[in-house]
Amino acid sequence: MSTKKMKIMMPCEEANHVCDKTQYKEATLWEKIILNIHLIYCRACRKYTKNNSKLTKKIKESKVECLDRKCKESMKKELNNAINQDLN
Repeated sequence: MSTKKMKIMMPCEEANHVCDKTQYKEATLWEKIILNIHLIYCRACRKYTKNNSKLTKKIKESKVECLDRKCKESMKKELNNAINQDLN
């Protein structure tokens, strides 16, 4: 029977990683609990989390639509053709 120590302290780098995972709904409940404990005493990570939340909110509000691969390739070909015509 193996016993595992429960790690409650978390370094800032790991806290930031868990913060990112939380925003994409990939963090476990335990990670979220440890992150919240870390945020109680770490001002820098609280600021990181706050800024990360703002960024995610703004991106969702922007309703940005990405181009599909076919459209990107078409634009790239048009651009290359235009550059080549200017060079000739």
